[in-house]
Amino acid sequence: MRPSFGARPTREGVSFRLWAPAARRVDLLHDGVRAMQRRDDGWYVADIPGLKAGARYKFRIDDELDVPDPASAFQPDDVFGPGEVIDHASFEWRAKDWRGRPWHETVLLEAHVGTFTTQGSYRAMIDKLDHIVATGITALELMPLADFAGQRGWGYDGVLWYAPDSAYGRPEDLKTLIDEAHLRGLMVFLDVVYNHFGPEGNYLGRYAPAFFTDAHTPWGSAIDYRVPQVRAFAIENALSWLSDYRFDGLRLDAANHIMAIPGEQSLLHELSVAAGQLAAATGRHIHLVLENGDNRASLLDPLQEPPNGKYRGQWNDDYHHVWHVMLTGESAGYYGDYQGTWRIDLARALASGFVYQGETSAFWGNKPRGEPSGALPPVTFVNFLQNHDQIGNRALGDRLESIAKPRAIEAALAIMLLAPQVPMLFMGEEWGAKAPFPFFCDFHGDLATAVRKGRRQEYAWAYAKYGDEVPDPLDPDTPRSAVLNWDQRSAEEDARLTLVSGLLAVRHKEIMPRLGSVAAGEANVADNGLLTAHWRMADGTTLRLIANLSDQDIATPTITGTPIWGGEAGNRLPPWSVFWRIGG
Repeated sequence: MRPSFGARPTREGVSFRLWAPAARRVDLLHDGVRAMQRRDDGWYVADIPGLKAGARYKFRIDDELDVPDPASAFQPDDVFGPGEVIDHASFEWRAKDWRGRPWHETVLLEAHVGTFTTQGSYRAMIDKLDHIVATGITALELMPLADFAGQRGWGYDGVLWYAPDSAYGRPEDLKTLIDEAHLRGLMVFLDVVYNHFGPEGNYLGRYAPAFFTDAHTPWGSAIDYRVPQVRAFAIENALSWLSDYRFDGLRLDAANHIMAIPGEQSLLHELSVAAGQLAAATGRHIHLVLENGDNRASLLDPLQEPPNGKYRGQWNDDYHHVWHVMLTGESAGYYGDYQGTWRIDLARALASGFVYQGETSAFWGNKPRGEPSGALPPVTFVNFLQNHDQIGNRALGDRLESIAKPRAIEAALAIMLLAPQVPMLFMGEEWGAKAPFPFFCDFHGDLATAVRKGRRQEYAWAYAKYGDEVPDPLDPDTPRSAVLNWDQRSAEEDARLTLVSGLLAVRHKEIMPRLGSVAAGEANVADNGLLTAHWRMADGTTLRLIANLSDQDIATPTITGTPIWGGEAGNRLPPWSVFWRIGG
């Protein structure tokens, strides 16, 4: 089926389509001005014979405003410049037989293209793929690539959803990165943002105001997915990333801010169905993951193959928050919901997924949060100790390595990487990188001033305490500080990488083959910090965990099974020690 939006090469030339229901006239700008034909429901079309891929173009609205195509496939000169026609079918894929990997084999590494390497490009990431594979990671997850204003940013302010940002390279460079990953058996996921558009470079409100409602998200106007064309815009975008670029999966940012449609199928449901149809037609594994502060377990089903309205999994913020409180003692913001209850919370997160399964959350306005999740398999939950948000939304952008004891972090890693949930690391975490990941952007004028003012208000305490040490998000040196140092790892960092690689080798050998339809487990954390947990695995064996989450030796409980990590425990468990066994 031909996509509704954008410019696509045809046998005769190029076909252009724009939905602009509020426009009285739309002209195509390419080597002159050509009036586009208006059709039903606000569509404007133009078919230009003889035109080829590489042609550049814009649209003129009502003889007064020149705008980029909202479905532009590439913006060589950023969001304000002309779009470039891209022929996706012309790319020569090498990994032609790649069909992906099943979800239970997923070990994620989240990465920001611009700071992953010194060059900050798609092509430069290729040189690091062998490291990722050798570490035992099976999936690279890229932070959002949809074109955003400027050359520096996290990607969550994208305004041209179909165009991978030119700051990192061309579309064929991104495809080559994905192709090379597939040749190494590595899946590639993409973070997509369907809850808002960025504040600079989005003109949809002028010629298609039906895209938005009067409601607002924390980042801008809410998108009205009750409108069929708006729903199609997002779903076709998802399919473009999955088919034109062959991403193996998508992670939907802040799904709780995507408007549900009363009395109709929601965008989330329709997007899952469409992705499942693509998976069935191509024989591929396609994985959809949510970030959803509402903890709606009813949206999730990792065993639905292909997807048919549900999502494989969800980033489990609860798991992160309880560990962060344990490791740092911090209590500000949402961490307040986990103060004094970390033992119960950790046990619940390990056994049945969410900590908040309908309980009242003080941070969320003293309202019930979440749905019961104990009936879902452990692989539903993507667990992590760090990610871009949990590092970058700190005033200094400092990583866990700067604020927690190394021994405690290593215990947390030994639990997360071998537990039956899906683990995720943030780039450089595999070797304990200390490079910060502060918030940064590349706005100008009044918007830049507003961002600086907003950050100073939000982190007033930090500016009072640290002064000029708080990174300026508009300073080009801020993203430079986040660039990973691949060439000068310390002995301590090499040891951490050896630890993580060893854990993931055990996961590949002992855990992955036994995952799938694993039921929820049982877990308990005693007052002295003794953690015990077990899960019945798909092959009938039992995976058992004991750990000492304290600074004191404690007596070793009775545990059966064959050791797979930590060796024999002995009579006393040393502080922050972790032991895994598997058996009948």
